[in-house]
Amino acid sequence: MVVPELRPWRAAKPHVVRLADAVRPRLARAAAATKPRLERLARAARPQVAMGARPKAWQYTAGAATAGLALTAGVVTAAGPWDSSGQRTAERDRAVALGRAGGTDHGSAPGAPGRPRPAPSAGPVLTGLGGVSTVKSAPDGKALTDALTPLLKDPALGPRPAAAVIDVTTGRRLYGKASGTALTPASTTKVATAVAALSAMGADHRLTTRAALEPDTKEVVLVGGGDPTLTAREKAGPWASLRTLAAGTAAALADRGVREVTLSYDTTRYAGDEMHPIGVDGNLARVTPLMADEGRTDDSTSGPAQRVPDPAADAARRFGELLKSHGIKTTAPGPSKATNRAKTLAVVSSPPLSAVAERMLTNSDNDIAEALARQTAIATGDRADFAGAGKAISTQLRKLGLPVKGTAFKDGSGLNRADRLTPDLLTALLAKAADPSHPELRPALTGLPVAGFTGTLTTRYTDGASGVVRAKTGTLSGVHTLAGTLVDEDGRLLAFAFMATDTDPGRPAATQQALDRIASALAACGCR
Repeated sequence: MVVPELRPWRAAKPHVVRLADAVRPRLARAAAATKPRLERLARAARPQVAMGARPKAWQYTAGAATAGLALTAGVVTAAGPWDSSGQRTAERDRAVALGRAGGTDHGSAPGAPGRPRPAPSAGPVLTGLGGVSTVKSAPDGKALTDALTPLLKDPALGPRPAAAVIDVTTGRRLYGKASGTALTPASTTKVATAVAALSAMGADHRLTTRAALEPDTKEVVLVGGGDPTLTAREKAGPWASLRTLAAGTAAALADRGVREVTLSYDTTRYAGDEMHPIGVDGNLARVTPLMADEGRTDDSTSGPAQRVPDPAADAARRFGELLKSHGIKTTAPGPSKATNRAKTLAVVSSPPLSAVAERMLTNSDNDIAEALARQTAIATGDRADFAGAGKAISTQLRKLGLPVKGTAFKDGSGLNRADRLTPDLLTALLAKAADPSHPELRPALTGLPVAGFTGTLTTRYTDGASGVVRAKTGTLSGVHTLAGTLVDEDGRLLAFAFMATDTDPGRPAATQQALDRIASALAACGCR
């Protein structure tokens, strides 16, 4: 896939104006809440519009105020698809229908092509950054220290919070407090998992599930390829459908005159223990390369839910029922391994890894995170278990020149309290994802939830920072982290990471609010 470059602002402006006029009535309430920030950001960008500045394609922003509609002087390149206004199409639709869930799990769009394509990210851009003479220089370190240090002393952040802030354009660290200290990262681990997986496999990589027929035995083997987004629901959207696989399998069997088969399933793509160290937990199913709807027992697509005891066996059972509906009689499924002689009957594939990684980040999906960690291990020749996945992630990050000293990856999701990351690594990951020489890493930025609008930040940032902060959250009992990007008062794109451990487990909301205040203060900071 070739990642499309956006048209320059001069060509896009008329389309943006028409788009804004069409949806303005629906956004009146959101605009009223964010008007002061929008006016400030517009003032910062106005000189760039006057000069017809054309920023570099890689320079990201944290998302737009006013429900993410305002596009000013700059544009960025990400994993598509884009409309002619320079806005991701699904985000345009979301702005029109504010009740729709944000992030990448939008479902199928009318007129969309039948083949999978990269899912859109949450929130368009606000202003082009860096390489433009009218944009002010990065915040002064001392002024930034004066603004952030008092906020980091909030008792809700525990006895030893750590922080880092860098200028994404230059990579220069602007602020640090114990920034090299490795602490429990919780779900911000997923940023590292995303970068490692995208680096190892590429943004276009797809995960496949297939059905194969063993010759002479009439045994059909459902082979798990490690796609955690495989669904058995009637409306599959852009995700691989178990129903489609069953229909294709039944048709292929009918062509061979086969109406009765022995059904088996193959989970040998992964190794080691399927059970995460946290044990049975609604945040994660058993880690297996074959599952449908993440083993959920309800209609949910994200968040905690009761899971089936054996997701692979459950997926095979459902596959058998679907085959039966197409006139194919099967035995009760049992575990097996497809041989090299098995003939593929049908295959379904996930959307590109860019879409899968974005969904993981937006919804903080633990099942996807563990799957991508194991897929990274397979891609790099490591054992596809928890230890091998952690080793593979660390190795990939080291290859990218990222600061991994003192870090530890015990899983891909961050549910393991033995994971260790530093604020320096988290900010470096975000900066690397913006590097023009690594376009395959873009989804690590575009998948980040947008404050007040999408994913795990939907209900946070009800003040002026709504729509401006874009970040991955991380929460365990007594552990709270926040890492992402934002645009400051002067239009500079900053990456930040704030980590708090040993916090009061009885007051999680207070800790989250303290972190949000720091990010909001950073966004409002001219700091000179």
